[in-house]
Formats: sequence, C-alpha cells, structure tokens
Amino acid sequence: MTLAAPGPLAGLDPGRSKCGLVLTDPERLEIRQALVLPPEAAWQRLQDWHHHQALAAVVIGDGTGSGPWRRRLEPLLPVELVDERGTTLAARQRYWELFPARGWRQLLPQGLRQPPRDFDDVVAQLLLERQLGRPLLRTTPAP
Repeated sequence: MTLAAPGPLAGLDPGRSKCGLVLTDPERLEIRQALVLPPEAAWQRLQDWHHHQALAAVVIGDGTGSGPWRRRLEPLLPVELVDERGTTLAARQRYWELFPARGWRQLLPQGLRQPPRDFDDVVAQLLLERQLGRPLLRTTPAP
C-alpha cells in the first residue's frame, strides 16, 4: 500500500468545472492547505506540491471524473482510489463542524443550512480521512 510511504498526502475531489484539493502535513495529522480550484489550476497545484514536498500519494474519489485524473497522475505519483458515495452530504455536515454557522445561519436547523461557498475541499478532506481511517485536524481558514 502506497500510504505506507512517508510524506504528505494530497486529497482530490475531481470535477469538470472545479476540484477540491487538500494537502496534509508530512505526519498526516492535519490539513495544511485547502482549495477549490478549476481543474487545470488543481493539476498545476498538485505538480507544485509534489515538486516541493514529494507527495507520498494522491487520494481521489472513485466517481466518474476519476479516470482521466488517474491516467494523468499515475506517471507522476501513486494514486489511491476511495469510494466517494455519500461524500457530498457528509461534507455539508462536516463543513458546519469545521466552520460553525454565524449570524442568521445559526438560527436555521442544520439540515436546511447551505454552506455559503463551494465545499469541494471538505469533500477532498473526507476522502483522505476515509482512506486513513481517522479525522484530520483542520486549522486552515475556509478558502
């Protein structure tokens, strides 16, 4: 298993118009960077991270958008596929745990709250956490 190799991991929620992207610290205890980017910008950021920090692997969701990303990434570094079923709903709930509602949003029941921004980075974090089998600390501000 490639996750046995030391070093930081990247998590990627691939999409056609935007991608969620996160980077762990080398010990894989916390999220160091979290972004929502267009696909080409996400590709460039992954290359930059790998060039500067030697990523151990990229963890991506196994949905329909994963094929092209896998083919593109595998020559560069190891890729780990993770079942992404249910991650969008789980990420919406996790968003509010990471970034508690403020103002009028806290008056709404949690099931009715919509995050005020794209939260693909939270999906990418959940994919990493599924693969690692534990939560990651997140001290970075929302992108």
